[in-house]
Amino acid sequence: MILSKCPLRISLVGGSTDSDLFLQKYKKGSVISFTPNLYTFVTIHKNNIKRYIINYSIKEIEEDIDNIKNDIVRECVKFFNTPYCTITFNSNILSSGSGLASSSSYTISVVKAISLFQNLNLTDTEICNYAFQLEKKINPLAGQQDVYGCGIGNFKRIDFFPESPQTYKFLDISFITNNYEMYLLNTNIVRNSTNVLKTIDIDKSYPLLNLVDKFENCILKKDTDQFFDLFNDGWKLKKLTSKEIMNNSSLLDLDLFLSNISSVKGIKLCGAGGGGYFFLFVDKKEKIYFEQIVENKLKHNMLINVGIDSKGVQGTKI
Repeated sequence: MILSKCPLRISLVGGSTDSDLFLQKYKKGSVISFTPNLYTFVTIHKNNIKRYIINYSIKEIEEDIDNIKNDIVRECVKFFNTPYCTITFNSNILSSGSGLASSSSYTISVVKAISLFQNLNLTDTEICNYAFQLEKKINPLAGQQDVYGCGIGNFKRIDFFPESPQTYKFLDISFITNNYEMYLLNTNIVRNSTNVLKTIDIDKSYPLLNLVDKFENCILKKDTDQFFDLFNDGWKLKKLTSKEIMNNSSLLDLDLFLSNISSVKGIKLCGAGGGGYFFLFVDKKEKIYFEQIVENKLKHNMLINVGIDSKGVQGTKI
């Protein structure tokens, strides 16, 4: 049996500058993001029937690749000409429609598992390249930050270019994580990112490039106050790029409620917007107070304390 896992992705600033349209016009995109200790898992093993068995929220048993309904499995198996096998999906978070790049993470996990299953010697970068190529077949609007943000671990700046490979700069934010907790709060709204991505105004996204530069500089200087000022400025700018990002009264109410909690130093909605998870920085000295507020006022919204994964995609033969 092959087991692979890939972390999800949380973007802090720069989202939307990684799209094809943005890169074609402005020739460069940048994002600062990290991989949390939250994962998708994929197992692959041989079976005793001449069929593909795919287990996720439903179970598929198909002889013909083209009849497989799971887009990720169908495209990956077809591309790599994978023989009959059983493929199972799992995650340690409610990931569908989350804004945490779960589809990209699953695609990477499947490519990694298939590469081991078929004894292909692929680097992590090659795995990400294949995953991005396959994901574009499924969702032509997919940007680069999801795949390359998930597959390569740690806290980092990624620069994107229209015709050249991505570049990475790994950043140390221990001056933040030593004093502040990081949380995800489920909005209980599952959204379709494609519907939001169609509405993004790339010209209104352009100021995010300058913000990424400023954000990196404040991290290098270990300037805590500026870190949160710029992080929150990024969320304000992000909301201006499309009306669909906060198109729900529940989201607006939740955004306002969380912003008014004194222990919350930074807040943004993950991914394209429209639902999924809010990402929060909370003062460690007020952690218990914050968790009590959420428990009392938002008891139906799952709260998850997250850390930083440093390894990216991984796989093993069992």
